[in-house]
Amino acid sequence: MLCEIAGLVNLPAIKSCWVALLGMLPLLASCEPDKKPMNDHPAALPQVPENAEIATLGAGCYWCIEAVLRQIDGVYSVTSGFMGGHVPNPTYDDVCGGDSGHAEVVRVVFDPKKISYPALLDWFWKLHDPTTLNRQGNDVGTQYRSVIYFHSEEQKKAAEASKVAAAPKFDDPIVTEISAASEFYPAPEYHQDYYFQNKSKNPYCRFVIEPKLRKLKLDH
Repeated sequence: MLCEIAGLVNLPAIKSCWVALLGMLPLLASCEPDKKPMNDHPAALPQVPENAEIATLGAGCYWCIEAVLRQIDGVYSVTSGFMGGHVPNPTYDDVCGGDSGHAEVVRVVFDPKKISYPALLDWFWKLHDPTTLNRQGNDVGTQYRSVIYFHSEEQKKAAEASKVAAAPKFDDPIVTEISAASEFYPAPEYHQDYYFQNKSKNPYCRFVIEPKLRKLKLDH
């Protein structure tokens, strides 16, 4: 209707109409697959190499976190999934509904000789806004909360210290949760490496994830 009205007026109005519509495209994009495959089984977990460590991080839609961290030198694998809820074996729909209590997270297997846990957390602070409670951009809900799940007391102390060190970089207080890791539930296979498999298909990839990767000077 907006474009039809503009067309009755003049060309500048038409141009303004299209600018407005283009500005709305990121709002229409969402962290949800365009088409849900029939196979909704959880993905298999990659093997953990000897002497590797695991970090579990939540920073909004897991597609975004995975697309960044899989490119970091020293990271063996990144698996999207869920943690921190009260429903056993949650489905993607359970988590999206916000009723299971889980957060969308990534399980990062990394080589501590190549990248330390604090250095990994430095990327964590850079790739999202840790000052917005239960929200990243247009993704709203407790499943999108900013959270660090620690796997040891050493990781807990490192996470707390990293949070304090990151605070001056933001205008608002950091609301990131730091909690003990619980059972990790892998997301379905079609959610894994989602950005690089779907960047030409899903508007969310083009309008939300790609600009993030460009800003961080990573492959996009």
